[in-house]
Amino acid sequence: MAQTKVDTDVLKKALKEALAETLHEERELFHGVFAEVLEDFALDEAIREGLETEHTTREEVFSILEGHT
Repeated sequence: MAQTKVDTDVLKKALKEALAETLHEERELFHGVFAEVLEDFALDEAIREGLETEHTTREEVFSILEGHT
């Protein structure tokens, strides 16, 4: 049983080192992935909030966007 614990610890250490190295080498890739995930969460929250608010017309939306309130 002791051998399994050592093997598990060695495996965990190797995995942590590999992950750290990958994160360092692929920083831009992970930055882009995390940015997209955050955008998806924000869009999901906006949709959820929108479902709970009063409906409006397309004309009202464009009037506000064009500054004709």
